[in-house]
Amino acid sequence: MSSILMYTTRQCPSCLRAKRLLDEKNVTYTELYVDENVDLLQEMQLKTGKRTVPQILINENPIGGCDELYALERSGSLDKLLA
Repeated sequence: MSSILMYTTRQCPSCLRAKRLLDEKNVTYTELYVDENVDLLQEMQLKTGKRTVPQILINENPIGGCDELYALERSGSLDKLLA
């Protein structure tokens, strides 16, 4: 099983879409709210080079945000990453 880490904010529609897809896949992920903790925001930026949410890491590899997650799903690559 893959390790999934997702940096989010509580009011982000894209974050909710990304979580919905992962929930549909019945995978466990760790969600970190960057709107509550400046240190987590800085950590996210260091790990991903991005300032927008969501930022998703699978097995410590940044895959991007919601659009990239859905692109992986459409291409059939997401299931392979989650295995």
